[in-house]
Amino acid sequence: MEIFMIRHTSALQILPGQSGAFRTGLGKLWPELCRFLDEKNVHNFSIWNAELLVFIYGESGSIEEGEEAALEINGPARAMWSPEDQARIQEILQPVADCMTWISAPWEVMRLMYHDLGIVRENKELIRHRMFMTELKAGCAEEYKRRHDGLVQARGDKIDPGPDSNFTIWSDGHYIFGYNEIDTTMEKEPDEAGKRSVRAWETRQLEIMDWITNDCDALFDTHHAACVCLAHH
Repeated sequence: MEIFMIRHTSALQILPGQSGAFRTGLGKLWPELCRFLDEKNVHNFSIWNAELLVFIYGESGSIEEGEEAALEINGPARAMWSPEDQARIQEILQPVADCMTWISAPWEVMRLMYHDLGIVRENKELIRHRMFMTELKAGCAEEYKRRHDGLVQARGDKIDPGPDSNFTIWSDGHYIFGYNEIDTTMEKEPDEAGKRSVRAWETRQLEIMDWITNDCDALFDTHHAACVCLAHH
Protein backbone atom coordinates (compact mmCIF):
# COMPACT_ATOMS: atom_id res chain seq x y z
CA MET A 1 0.00 0.00 0.00
CA GLU A 2 1.35 3.42 -0.94
CA ILE A 3 1.50 5.84 1.99
CA PHE A 4 1.59 9.59 1.48
CA MET A 5 2.92 12.20 3.81
CA ILE A 6 0.40 14.77 4.98
CA ARG A 7 1.81 18.14 5.97
CA HIS A 8 -0.05 19.94 8.74
CA THR A 9 0.27 23.70 9.15
CA SER A 10 -1.36 26.28 11.37
CA ALA A 11 -0.58 29.79 12.52
CA LEU A 12 -1.57 32.08 15.35
CA GLN A 13 -0.90 35.54 16.66
CA ILE A 14 0.16 36.20 20.24
CA LEU A 15 -1.79 39.08 21.77
CA PRO A 16 0.26 42.21 22.54
CA GLY A 17 2.11 41.94 25.84
CA GLN A 18 1.42 38.20 26.13
CA SER A 19 4.62 36.67 24.70
CA GLY A 20 5.89 35.63 28.13
CA ALA A 21 2.55 34.15 29.11
CA PHE A 22 2.39 32.25 25.82
CA ARG A 23 5.80 30.67 26.36
CA THR A 24 5.00 29.79 29.97
CA GLY A 25 1.70 28.24 28.89
CA LEU A 26 3.44 26.29 26.13
CA GLY A 27 5.66 24.70 28.75
CA LYS A 28 2.61 23.65 30.76
CA LEU A 29 0.74 22.09 27.84
CA TRP A 30 3.73 20.54 26.05
CA PRO A 31 3.68 17.03 27.67
CA GLU A 32 -0.03 16.55 26.89
CA LEU A 33 0.40 17.93 23.37
CA CYS A 34 3.23 15.47 22.71
CA ARG A 35 1.05 12.58 23.88
CA PHE A 36 -1.68 13.70 21.48
CA LEU A 37 0.79 14.00 18.58
CA ASP A 38 2.09 10.50 19.28
CA GLU A 39 -1.46 9.11 19.35
CA LYS A 40 -2.07 10.68 15.92
CA ASN A 41 1.34 9.65 14.54
CA VAL A 42 2.31 13.25 13.88
CA HIS A 43 6.08 13.68 13.69
CA ASN A 44 8.68 16.31 12.74
CA PHE A 45 6.46 18.73 14.63
CA SER A 46 7.79 22.20 15.37
CA ILE A 47 6.59 25.58 16.64
CA TRP A 48 8.21 28.79 15.36
CA ASN A 49 8.00 32.36 16.60
CA ALA A 50 8.92 35.79 15.20
CA GLU A 51 7.56 38.96 16.79
CA LEU A 52 3.95 38.08 17.67
CA LEU A 53 3.50 35.47 14.94
CA VAL A 54 3.67 31.72 15.52
CA PHE A 55 3.79 29.07 12.77
CA ILE A 56 3.22 25.38 13.53
CA TYR A 57 4.35 22.58 11.22
CA GLY A 58 4.01 18.80 11.41
CA GLU A 59 3.84 15.66 9.29
CA SER A 60 2.00 12.35 9.36
CA GLY A 61 2.41 9.32 7.13
CA SER A 62 5.61 8.77 5.19
CA ILE A 63 7.16 9.51 1.82
CA GLU A 64 9.63 7.72 -0.42
CA GLU A 65 12.71 9.78 -1.23
CA GLY A 66 12.11 11.87 -4.31
CA GLU A 67 8.37 11.13 -4.45
CA GLU A 68 7.25 14.69 -5.09
CA ALA A 69 3.75 13.50 -6.02
CA ALA A 70 3.23 12.53 -2.39
CA LEU A 71 2.39 16.07 -1.36
CA GLU A 72 -1.04 15.83 0.25
CA ILE A 73 -2.45 18.97 1.83
CA ASN A 74 -6.19 19.45 1.35
CA GLY A 75 -8.85 16.84 2.10
CA PRO A 76 -6.65 14.45 4.14
CA ALA A 77 -5.25 17.19 6.38
CA ARG A 78 -8.67 18.64 7.12
CA ALA A 79 -10.43 15.29 7.50
CA MET A 80 -7.80 14.00 9.92
CA TRP A 81 -9.06 16.21 12.74
CA SER A 82 -12.50 14.99 13.79
CA PRO A 83 -14.79 17.18 15.91
CA GLU A 84 -13.57 15.17 18.91
CA ASP A 85 -9.94 15.89 17.95
CA GLN A 86 -10.70 19.57 17.56
CA ALA A 87 -12.22 19.66 21.03
CA ARG A 88 -9.18 17.80 22.40
CA ILE A 89 -6.79 20.28 20.77
CA GLN A 90 -8.70 23.20 22.22
CA GLU A 91 -8.63 21.56 25.65
CA ILE A 92 -4.86 20.98 25.43
CA LEU A 93 -4.31 24.61 24.41
CA GLN A 94 -6.24 26.06 27.36
CA PRO A 95 -3.03 27.32 29.07
CA VAL A 96 -2.45 29.68 26.11
CA ALA A 97 -6.04 30.31 25.03
CA ASP A 98 -6.24 33.76 26.64
CA CYS A 99 -3.01 35.05 25.09
CA MET A 100 -3.46 34.15 21.41
CA THR A 101 -5.83 34.22 18.44
CA TRP A 102 -5.81 31.84 15.46
CA ILE A 103 -4.68 32.99 12.04
CA SER A 104 -5.30 29.51 10.65
CA ALA A 105 -6.43 26.77 13.06
CA PRO A 106 -5.11 23.17 12.79
CA TRP A 107 -8.38 21.93 11.26
CA GLU A 108 -8.26 24.62 8.57
CA VAL A 109 -6.06 24.29 5.48
CA MET A 110 -3.58 26.97 4.60
CA ARG A 111 -2.95 27.62 0.91
CA LEU A 112 0.18 26.03 -0.53
CA MET A 113 2.00 28.80 -2.40
CA TYR A 114 5.14 26.88 -3.42
CA HIS A 115 6.76 23.48 -3.04
CA ASP A 116 10.12 21.94 -3.85
CA LEU A 117 10.30 18.74 -1.84
CA GLY A 118 13.54 17.44 -3.32
CA ILE A 119 14.80 14.39 -1.44
CA VAL A 120 13.09 14.47 1.95
CA ARG A 121 15.40 13.07 4.60
CA GLU A 122 13.83 11.18 7.46
CA ASN A 123 17.00 11.48 9.55
CA LYS A 124 17.03 15.06 10.81
CA GLU A 125 20.27 14.91 12.82
CA LEU A 126 22.27 16.77 10.17
CA ILE A 127 19.42 19.03 9.08
CA ARG A 128 19.29 22.77 9.63
CA HIS A 129 15.70 23.95 9.71
CA ARG A 130 14.86 27.31 8.16
CA MET A 131 11.49 28.96 8.71
CA PHE A 132 10.68 32.45 7.45
CA MET A 133 7.74 34.85 7.58
CA THR A 134 6.70 37.73 5.34
CA GLU A 135 3.61 39.92 4.99
CA LEU A 136 1.90 40.23 1.62
CA LYS A 137 1.09 43.69 0.36
CA ALA A 138 -2.61 44.28 -0.30
CA GLY A 139 -3.91 42.41 -3.33
CA CYS A 140 -0.61 40.63 -4.03
CA ALA A 141 -1.42 37.03 -3.07
CA GLU A 142 -2.13 35.90 -6.64
CA GLU A 143 1.03 37.57 -7.97
CA TYR A 144 3.07 35.81 -5.28
CA LYS A 145 1.51 32.49 -6.29
CA ARG A 146 2.06 33.20 -10.00
CA ARG A 147 5.76 33.91 -9.52
CA HIS A 148 6.29 30.76 -7.50
CA ASP A 149 4.26 28.64 -9.90
CA GLY A 150 6.75 29.83 -12.52
CA LEU A 151 9.58 28.36 -10.46
CA VAL A 152 7.76 25.03 -10.23
CA GLN A 153 7.12 24.98 -13.99
CA ALA A 154 10.74 25.85 -14.75
CA ARG A 155 11.90 22.99 -12.52
CA GLY A 156 9.65 20.50 -14.29
CA ASP A 157 10.17 16.89 -13.23
CA LYS A 158 13.70 17.53 -11.96
CA ILE A 159 14.23 16.45 -8.35
CA ASP A 160 16.40 18.81 -6.33
CA PRO A 161 19.17 16.66 -4.76
CA GLY A 162 19.81 19.22 -2.01
CA PRO A 163 20.96 20.73 0.19
CA ASP A 164 17.39 22.12 0.36
CA SER A 165 14.49 19.72 0.78
CA ASN A 166 10.95 19.54 2.13
CA PHE A 167 10.60 23.19 1.07
CA THR A 168 7.02 24.45 1.25
CA ILE A 169 5.52 27.93 1.49
CA TRP A 170 2.06 28.52 2.96
CA SER A 171 -0.29 31.45 3.29
CA ASP A 172 -3.50 32.45 5.02
CA GLY A 173 -3.96 35.15 2.36
CA HIS A 174 -2.14 37.81 4.35
CA TYR A 175 0.99 36.27 5.84
CA ILE A 176 3.54 33.99 4.18
CA PHE A 177 5.15 31.14 6.12
CA GLY A 178 8.05 29.24 4.56
CA TYR A 179 9.46 25.93 5.86
CA ASN A 180 12.69 24.39 4.61
CA GLU A 181 15.12 21.64 5.68
CA ILE A 182 18.77 22.06 4.71
CA ASP A 183 21.31 19.21 4.70
CA THR A 184 24.30 20.78 6.47
CA THR A 185 26.71 18.28 4.88
CA MET A 186 25.86 19.69 1.42
CA GLU A 187 25.83 23.41 2.18
CA LYS A 188 28.24 25.60 0.23
CA GLU A 189 28.90 29.33 0.12
CA PRO A 190 27.08 30.72 -2.95
CA ASP A 191 29.24 32.08 -5.74
CA GLU A 192 28.92 35.63 -7.06
CA ALA A 193 26.47 34.61 -9.79
CA GLY A 194 24.30 32.91 -7.19
CA LYS A 195 24.38 35.96 -4.94
CA ARG A 196 23.35 38.25 -7.81
CA SER A 197 20.49 35.91 -8.68
CA VAL A 198 19.21 35.86 -5.10
CA ARG A 199 19.47 39.64 -4.80
CA ALA A 200 17.56 40.15 -8.04
CA TRP A 201 14.78 37.77 -6.97
CA GLU A 202 14.45 39.20 -3.47
CA THR A 203 14.51 42.78 -4.74
CA ARG A 204 11.64 41.96 -7.06
CA GLN A 205 9.76 40.23 -4.25
CA LEU A 206 9.79 43.46 -2.26
CA GLU A 207 7.27 44.76 -4.79
CA ILE A 208 4.65 42.42 -3.35
CA MET A 209 5.70 41.61 0.22
CA ASP A 210 7.55 42.87 3.28
CA TRP A 211 9.89 40.79 5.43
CA ILE A 212 8.98 39.98 9.03
CA THR A 213 12.02 37.76 9.71
CA ASN A 214 15.67 38.65 9.15
CA ASP A 215 16.43 36.35 6.19
CA CYS A 216 17.37 39.15 3.80
CA ASP A 217 18.78 41.71 6.24
CA ALA A 218 22.32 41.12 4.97
CA LEU A 219 21.19 41.89 1.41
CA PHE A 220 19.34 45.11 2.16
CA ASP A 221 21.01 46.34 5.38
CA THR A 222 17.73 46.05 7.25
CA HIS A 223 16.82 44.76 10.71
CA HIS A 224 14.04 42.26 11.35
CA ALA A 225 13.24 39.65 13.98
CA ALA A 226 14.98 36.29 14.09
CA CYS A 227 12.69 33.28 13.68
CA VAL A 228 13.05 31.08 16.77
CA CYS A 229 12.06 27.44 17.16
CA LEU A 230 10.13 27.29 20.43
CA ALA A 231 9.61 23.53 20.42
CA HIS A 232 10.24 20.38 18.37
CA HIS A 233 8.84 16.88 18.71
